[in-house]
Amino acid sequence: MKPPSEPALPPRDKLKPKQAQPGKTKAGKQPAPGQASGAAPKGGPAGSVLLDGTQGRVISLDSLGTSPPGFRSGFVALIGRPNVGKSTLLNQLVGEKVAITSPVAQTTRNRLRGILTTPTAQLVFVDTPGIHKPHHLLGERLVQSARGAIGEVDVVVLLVDGSELAGRGDGFIVELLRTCRVPVHVALNKHDLVPDGKAWALEASYRDLVASVLASGDGRDGRTAEDGPGDRSATRAWPLHPVSALSGAGTQELLAAVAADLPLGPHLYPADAVSDQPEQLLLAELIREQVLTHTREEIPHSVAVSIDRIVEDGPRTAILATVLVERSSQKGILIGKGGSMLKEIGSGARQQMVKLIDGPVYLELFVKVVPNWRRNPARLAELGYRGD
Repeated sequence: MKPPSEPALPPRDKLKPKQAQPGKTKAGKQPAPGQASGAAPKGGPAGSVLLDGTQGRVISLDSLGTSPPGFRSGFVALIGRPNVGKSTLLNQLVGEKVAITSPVAQTTRNRLRGILTTPTAQLVFVDTPGIHKPHHLLGERLVQSARGAIGEVDVVVLLVDGSELAGRGDGFIVELLRTCRVPVHVALNKHDLVPDGKAWALEASYRDLVASVLASGDGRDGRTAEDGPGDRSATRAWPLHPVSALSGAGTQELLAAVAADLPLGPHLYPADAVSDQPEQLLLAELIREQVLTHTREEIPHSVAVSIDRIVEDGPRTAILATVLVERSSQKGILIGKGGSMLKEIGSGARQQMVKLIDGPVYLELFVKVVPNWRRNPARLAELGYRGD
């Protein structure tokens, strides 16, 4: 069902799918692992690399310019428990909204990349799903995706809720990172919520947790201080950084410390890039963000969004999307009385899409019941939840 207030879309047989422009590839493709540093994409022209997933541009490596001496670049994973503020921190660091946020735990389902370029470094942040105990196949794949990111980056930032004492969930992730072969920084988020006089005790709980886990691992993995630069975290402490993802306090100090741990290297993306995510993924996430904002209880966790078509309809962009739920009762809640809920979700999503596309948007939403889609491997693969 579409939001009642939307203007009518021309009949579907009159719509023409959005075409790739000359010199562009279809939106949605990204560099394969290792290609962002300069290798041409498979099947692409030599000397070029696909860098902008939102616009599908193939950009000549020459357009990246010459990086100054001492320039550093690399990938930084944001790791942590659900709902500790990883996506909020990503948006704060990049300076633009590249990840959806909500008070609902496990908001992030995909590895989202945000790019920050400074005069001396380029940091490609990888926002990962929160690490938790999974209760279904979707949860297992989200955790698998987060854990997989640890071995594919140059630096790890472990984000914790610094307004609370370290807990068992934090200990589990610290143990997971114990054998990490790259530098690890611990960001104590929500520092602005810490009462006066409590900061020292809270920081001490995380410092002691990290120290005890690292000490318990001494000698177990067979690595020593002479293992070389490939094991940069083997014998070093993990620095703690009090920050506020919401206000930005402490984030510049965190950026400087993380950038200093990146390897020397050239620009991986154009200096003005802020994300390389496929357009369809960004649009679907904006819709799901509104579902998370306007619904409660089991609905947020039972919803997925599929972008069915993106169509150039004169001066505006028409987007047809399907919201998947697992039960008929959930469909009724999402649609609402007289379509009121779906109208509200569509209106909020459309406002965000206008900013992303930089032009007028027509959004048509449908709700479809797909029983147990979170436990169906084929359906999860179709939606992009592969765990890699």
